Amino acid sequence: MSQGNRGDQSGPHLGEMTLNLFDSSTIKWRRFQGDAAFDYPIDYEAALLSIQEDGHVDLLYRWAPHSYCHFHRHTAETRSTVLAGELHVIDVDLATGQELRSRIRHAGDFACKEPGDVHMERGGPDGALVLFNLYAPDGVLAEALARDGTVLSVSTVAQILERRKKG
Repeated sequence: MSQGNRGDQSGPHLGEMTLNLFDSSTIKWRRFQGDAAFDYPIDYEAALLSIQEDGHVDLLYRWAPHSYCHFHRHTAETRSTVLAGELHVIDVDLATGQELRSRIRHAGDFACKEPGDVHMERGGPDGALVLFNLYAPDGVLAEALARDGTVLSVSTVAQILERRKKG
């Protein structure tokens, strides 16, 4: 795939795509950082690898060392593979705010989760690089949450397609 077509797959068939996920210079990253509204350090980046209107989305995420992404709920079927570093995952009960389970996923670890998974994720001492493959037939991918479970924002296939159109 030429660099000009990176992450630009939206038709019914993906066609051919070649990309080295370990070569950051060929990937267009979008960085997210927290502010004073959050009581945990947020510093991570996301790269859209491919997206289809039927709800299939492939994303690459990388976390800075000891930093989180936003507290969230997956509303899509989610498969993920840790490619490098460690991903610390903390499952949370939204009704009580209590931590249910904490685990560390290492390079090579694969997970598959049904919609509804609520958790925090952070990079380990060397950060983390994780490949996510999502399927959201209704187009809703995830919800960013406040600590009390209030939905702060919703991520959808339509939003991503629109943002990509605008360049």
